[in-house]
Amino acid sequence: MSLSATTAPPSSAPPPPNAEPRRRRGHLLNRLDLKYSPYLYIAPFFLIFGVFGFYPMLRTAWMSLHDWDMIGENSFIGFDNYTRLISDEYFWNALVNTFGIFALSTIPQLLLALFLANLLNRTLLRAKTFFRMAIFIPNVVSVAAVAIVFGMLYQRDFGLFNWLLSFAGVEAIDWNGEKWSSWTALATMVNWRWTGYNTLILLAGMQAIPKDLYEAAAIDGAGQWRQFWQITLPMLKPTFIFVVILSTIGGMQLFTEPLLFANGNIIGGDQRQFQTLAMYMYEMGIVNLNTAGYGAAVAWAIFMIIVLVSLINFVLVRRTAK
Repeated sequence: MSLSATTAPPSSAPPPPNAEPRRRRGHLLNRLDLKYSPYLYIAPFFLIFGVFGFYPMLRTAWMSLHDWDMIGENSFIGFDNYTRLISDEYFWNALVNTFGIFALSTIPQLLLALFLANLLNRTLLRAKTFFRMAIFIPNVVSVAAVAIVFGMLYQRDFGLFNWLLSFAGVEAIDWNGEKWSSWTALATMVNWRWTGYNTLILLAGMQAIPKDLYEAAAIDGAGQWRQFWQITLPMLKPTFIFVVILSTIGGMQLFTEPLLFANGNIIGGDQRQFQTLAMYMYEMGIVNLNTAGYGAAVAWAIFMIIVLVSLINFVLVRRTAK
């Protein structure tokens, strides 16, 4: 007689008593990580901006409402500093100078950057990497070096430009002695330094345009000029608006180039012929210690002008690109 032994299946061990709370805790930590870790990653930017950006803005706004000086005698005067701006001829002179240099620099700069970006975007161009690197070199050079070199080129008696103009019978120009000549010289400096920077941004926008659109247009018989107007410009509109706003902000804050062009003279020439808003703000807020509150009001006026001009440029570019 044979005995058949049956083996019972092994029974699963009971879960430890703290397994369920541990599982819930791990699930909660995963949810918290997915929900709040992105904010932790971007927190350093907001902390730095709050300390070095937002707080100085609030502090400057508070100072602009006071008769503030660096000695410590401060009194609340409301919007008197802003009403003073309306009748300040030096403020309006700096505003006109800023817009004059801005117009002479930004418009040619953007047109040239658009042309160069379209040229560098062509597939038949050889050594494209070399030219893309070379066009960015002026932006890498120190602004002080740029101002010193161009200041020598624009010297009245021994400058290269006056020497070249003498062959055409033109008398020597005192480049920093008149408004139009100083604006032209400063615009040349700004264009030389920032054209390559804007070119690379526009080039990046052009390379994001699908190549299929150009191939389809070429099959339909559209030439390069028509492809540029019908495809490149409409598709490049967001990038171009971004470049216009950046150029507006930089143009309204122009400071270093005119300061070095004037050899450190904060008033921008003997007759304030090329003093910008940023230079006037520095003169009122830093150089003149007893008018720091008024300098803060000038700073906020610059901020509002930048916002207004950027909005106008945004609307104009959107309408002209349609």
